[in-house]
Amino acid sequence: MKPYAESCEQNRDPILAVLLELFTDRRRVLEIASGTGQHAVYFGAALPHLTWQTSELPENHAGIRAWLDEAGLPNVLPPLALDVTADAWSPGPVDAIFNANTVHIVAWPAVERMFAGIGEVLATDGCLCLYGPFNYGGTYTSESNARFDAWLKARDPHSGVRDFEAIDRLAAEQGMILVQDIAMPANNRTLVWRKVEQP
Repeated sequence: MKPYAESCEQNRDPILAVLLELFTDRRRVLEIASGTGQHAVYFGAALPHLTWQTSELPENHAGIRAWLDEAGLPNVLPPLALDVTADAWSPGPVDAIFNANTVHIVAWPAVERMFAGIGEVLATDGCLCLYGPFNYGGTYTSESNARFDAWLKARDPHSGVRDFEAIDRLAAEQGMILVQDIAMPANNRTLVWRKVEQP
């Protein structure tokens, strides 16, 4: 049985509309934390010029493979074993990275390590797209995000909706500059950074 996430069905079209613009000149994308695999097959089918590399913790690979096997897309690759807290990431270099709904789930040290890993594998002029809810200036952008944050913290006090400014600092430490901050449905955002050449 394939795993299924309702949120993937709900957000896939708005995200795809963004990726169709951002990834027109990209060739190799690493998706961090592919989850069920639903996004990978949907985006991979719509972006056939890309090689879409899935990744996840090993215990989630069977579900992703079930989606990939059914779709039979030559450009969507089987999942790599990727733990964002690991000291070394195997994939790379890539010219684009996509991640949805991870930074508010994992603890902050894992977010910091995730950005360090991104800095290692993202090529110069590469593009990072991060989708999810964010606070600005320490303030919720909606009542629903405030409720979501409370639910996250009740489930795990180390999780929670992150401040955009803190995330942007992590990106800057890896040589990335913010190029777009795109409003999405359901009070989410897609944040887009570009990695600049280091002196």
